[in-house]
Amino acid sequence: MTEDYEIEAIKKPALAWGLTEGVRAVMELGWYVPYRFFNKLEGVGDGHPVLILPGFLASDYSTIPLRSFIHKLGYKVYGWGEGRNYAHGDYVDMLKQKIDRIYQKHKEPITIIGWSLGGIYARQLAKHSPAIIRQLIVMGSPFKGLYHANNATWMYDLLKKSKIVTEEIEQEVLDDIPLPAPVPTTAIFSKEDGVVPWELCLEEEDNWHQNIQVRGSHLGLGVNPLVLQIISNRLTYEKANWEYFETSNLVEDLLIS
Repeated sequence: MTEDYEIEAIKKPALAWGLTEGVRAVMELGWYVPYRFFNKLEGVGDGHPVLILPGFLASDYSTIPLRSFIHKLGYKVYGWGEGRNYAHGDYVDMLKQKIDRIYQKHKEPITIIGWSLGGIYARQLAKHSPAIIRQLIVMGSPFKGLYHANNATWMYDLLKKSKIVTEEIEQEVLDDIPLPAPVPTTAIFSKEDGVVPWELCLEEEDNWHQNIQVRGSHLGLGVNPLVLQIISNRLTYEKANWEYFETSNLVEDLLIS
């Protein structure tokens, strides 16, 4: 179980982590290549649909390695298909329609993987349509405190400007975003995240919600071999048999417990 933190006391990520985000992400991309080459899990998936949502200012290009990896495992993979993620207000309704279409096509519940802001969208979608969501996997998503003075504040400002948060529903939305979705959820975070405070990326753990810490950057989460290992395991589960991931299965010298 992870610790509880006072949101107001949370500080911005260390400057050193922020300044080295790009370099560390490139290093993780370098680790991704041999991991893909030596990975022996090709075709083991059950073929259920997986929707992958990018972070703020990112597009489907940022998730190409992740989508390629999941496709190789044997799943039906979907990008979000909306260009760059500018946090526009109409994204929520667009995504609701998209998951409805995916479900109608496959007649199977969908796994949603959301990166950063994409993870916040994923959680809200699951709250709206839990019956058609198999599980969530969120990566570096600061859903616990969008409106506090930290490096996640820009997300709140964008949500407000884009009218996802309006004057009429502002407090209602703010109160709802930190609440867990009623589906199995794996929240992946790194204490070396240079973009958002890792403390804001933690679910309240219970039988359907788990936090897993990895080492790495925020921008490299989609190619980090530890994250890929977690995702490949999580995708084999559904609501009926979902259980905690055993972190001892990760490479011990790369995981901070």
